Amino acid sequence: MTSLKPLTRHWHDVGVVSAAVAGTYLAVAWNDIGFLQRLLLNFIMVLLHQFEEYSWPGGFPAMANLVLMTGKFTSRFFMPLNQLSSAAANLTFAYVFYLLPVFFPHTIWLGLATVIQGFLQVLAHGILGNYLIRSLYNPGVVTAVFGWLPLGAVYIYYIQKNGLASGWEWLAAVGYMIVALALIFYVIEQRIFGGENPPYPFDQGSGVVD
Repeated sequence: MTSLKPLTRHWHDVGVVSAAVAGTYLAVAWNDIGFLQRLLLNFIMVLLHQFEEYSWPGGFPAMANLVLMTGKFTSRFFMPLNQLSSAAANLTFAYVFYLLPVFFPHTIWLGLATVIQGFLQVLAHGILGNYLIRSLYNPGVVTAVFGWLPLGAVYIYYIQKNGLASGWEWLAAVGYMIVALALIFYVIEQRIFGGENPPYPFDQGSGVVD
């Protein structure tokens, strides 16, 4: 499994390159694509969010392993993050869950699911994370609060103003989000690639890769 080491160590850095490519395309094609397809901004934001969590300033693995997963409830269901489990889950999260709405912009529940998830990230980072570590900052809070929050607000305003989201669309979005996040962050991250003695562990003290 040594061939996986570059991926497990640098997937979040490669994401910045993907974000730059997507941003360049968005700038060039801005006038030729519809408003809903500009949801590509949301895809760019998840890549920047992952970079903030894992690269610069980084530190999310340590926060997750030493703070979020130390309670009796969470430790019963979740194993500590490792480099491979984080890579597998987050790559699926960004390049499947967040990219699908770009290719199917008029399937409203797909885009709406990512927007609702973004709002949950605002609560998780902006309130829960800061409370747990008694700080005004935790890895991921900047992109959540200043990225996903305004993007989500604009998206919901647009679809509500234009009557694009029925009650069924909202229900489908919530249901799809729950199933997708469970598959990504429980099945893939925890059951498939998690474990007590992972081949690619994080340094538990700092969250920096070994």
